[in-house]
Order: sequence, then structure tokens, then C-alpha cells
Amino acid sequence: MADLSKIGERERLKPKPGDEPHWQRLRAGCFVGYRPSKRGGRGTWFARAYDVDALKYARKALGDYGALTGNDVFTAAKKDAEAWADQVEGGGVPAEKVETVADACRAYLKQKPGKIAEGVFRRHVYADPLARVRLDKLRRRHLREWRKRLEETPALISRSKSGEKRTKLRSGSTVNRDMVPLRAALGRVLSPGAPNTDGAWQEALKPLKGADKRRDVYLDREERKRLLQNTEPEAEPFVRALCLLPLRPGALANLSAGDFDQRTRTLTIGKDKNGRPRQVALPQNLARFLAEQIDGKALSSPMFTRDHERAWNKDAWKHPIKKAVEAAKLPVQVTAYTLRHCVITDLIRAGLPALTVAQLAGTSVAMIERHYGHLVRDDAEEALAGLAL
Repeated sequence: MADLSKIGERERLKPKPGDEPHWQRLRAGCFVGYRPSKRGGRGTWFARAYDVDALKYARKALGDYGALTGNDVFTAAKKDAEAWADQVEGGGVPAEKVETVADACRAYLKQKPGKIAEGVFRRHVYADPLARVRLDKLRRRHLREWRKRLEETPALISRSKSGEKRTKLRSGSTVNRDMVPLRAALGRVLSPGAPNTDGAWQEALKPLKGADKRRDVYLDREERKRLLQNTEPEAEPFVRALCLLPLRPGALANLSAGDFDQRTRTLTIGKDKNGRPRQVALPQNLARFLAEQIDGKALSSPMFTRDHERAWNKDAWKHPIKKAVEAAKLPVQVTAYTLRHCVITDLIRAGLPALTVAQLAGTSVAMIERHYGHLVRDDAEEALAGLAL
């Protein structure tokens, strides 16, 4: 067995049949491997670790460490191989065969299923040239080219299967959101490349700063009442709930009658963007409102319905809200998400801690501070002004 730490021995190695790497044992169940290039260039490094749950070895490509030279190459490969082996031995990395970018995306969905990531991969990765790039050959330029194609792809305003599809220029915030699943999938199987080199794949997926702008459209309570007064009867309960709870419209639409316990006045939000179920204790008035919505319904039925039985979705709720906005003479930028923003704003202005608001809204404290921190600062300024003698 060759000593891969010695440059001379590595350079004399020949490619093995089937592109199998030359392995060197680092400890029990942990190996670092090196596959010489058939074209005379830099070879590729690998890690191999024994997965006790799967009762077999898992393998991962580490790349060629193009930014390093001399003994630093083996040192880096050894460190990455041992770190990855720790993950495998701890059950953190499944032992699936992952060779291409598409493989990495599919493996990520197995570990963390989600409609958002699945949709991004389906629309922007699987049919793209990036999908076929081998992970051990992935470079920053591949992802820069993919990002450019993503930025130039129009965003769909409506995904309705019937009627003409309308599009708009893809905004920076949309690009940032679409990059998140790919960055997570690649980060699960690849170590970050050396900064400022073509091996630094992660640099091409950095979010655009300043793209996620603060929400500015706000409706006061009188304006929200006017919106409800102009909302068609079928949609009114759904829109009213958006005005009373800091939930994402999709999470609200996914609620079933069984998610509300009338005895304890507890609402369980099980299907949301953050993927973690949470419970919210409701006041009497809101509890009575939800009790009216589930009266006579089976536990599995949608809490808020249209056509007497179907749940609401994006294509269904946006038209009634748009009509109500126009009839109430409100800003045309108002959407279902505007109402969530209004509720969160009111909770912050009422003095609730950012952590409490984040838990109610199913988001992070960082998001609350980023988008609503100015409200706390304004209130603090007024409070300090009131201390004047």
C-alpha cells in the first residue's frame, strides 16, 4: 500500500481498473484515497468510512485541492477524510452513492424532504447542464454559469395550468431563495474550497446583499377592516384569519379541522416552511372564530374551504384578495403576505419579545430583527425621549 503522504510515491501511482482510488488507512474504518489523473493532471482525493448502520463503506469525493501544493495537499485531504468519517460514524451522513450534482440534490431530498427544495431542483437543476457535473470536478465557474442562467430565467407570476402563463424579471431576493437548496445540498457532501480559487464552489452561491428588502407595505386596522368588508363571502374567513394570525398563507391553507383543540384553545401548525410543527395558544375571541370554521367538519377536512370542500391555494386566494384590494382602494402591492407582515408588525409594536413573535410566526429571530428591528428602535427612541426632565 502506497504512502499517500509522500509526494514521490503518489506521483508514481498508476490508475487502477474501474477508476478505483489507491487507499491509505488512517484509523479503523477510516481511509483517505487518491486517484491519479489519466491525463497527467492533478489527481482526485477521496474519503472512505464504515457506516455501522448500513453495514458497509460509504465514499465521498474530496476534489483535487487545486489551490494547495506540496505536503499541504495530503494534510488537507487527511483532515477532510477524518472529519467526514466522524459524520458517517455518528450517523450524520447516509451511505448513498453520490457522484454528480443531481445525485447530491436527490440525496438531500431523501434526508430533508421539502416541496420548496424539490421544486427548485426540478425547475432549475435537473434539466440544467450543471446536473451532470461530477462533484469531484465541480468548480466555481460551473456554479457561476448556473447562477447566471438562473438570474436570466423569468419568474412565473402564475403557475396555473389553464390560461396564459405570465412572467416577470427574476428579482435578487428570488435568486437568493432559489440558491438556498442547492447550497445546502452541495454543502452536505462537499467541503468548502480554498477561498479565491476556482475550487471555491461555495463563493458562486453567496446571496446577493441587500436583495431581501424590508417589507414596507402596511395596512392599519381600519384599512384591514375595509379589506374584509370588500372580500367576497367565500374568501372572507380565510382572509380574516390572515389578519388575526401571523401565519404564512400556505401554512394557514394547510390547516385541517383536527389541528384546533377547542378544549385547550390550542392550534397546531404542522405543515410550514420551517418544517417543524408548533403549537399556539389562542385567546377566546380567536378560538371562537376557529370553532365556527370547523363546526360539523371531519377532523381531516380543511379548516378553511372554497367550493364547500377544497382547501385554498396560491392560485385560488390571490384573485379574491386582488379584487378586494381594488374595491377598498388600497395599495396595489397588497398581497396575502402583506397581512402576515401587518400582524407581525402589530405584535412587535405591542412589545412582544422578538423570540416570542418568531415562535408564533414560525420564523427565526434573525429574520424578525432584520425586517422589524427598526420598529423596536423607533419605540426605544420614543421611550427614551419620554425620560426627559
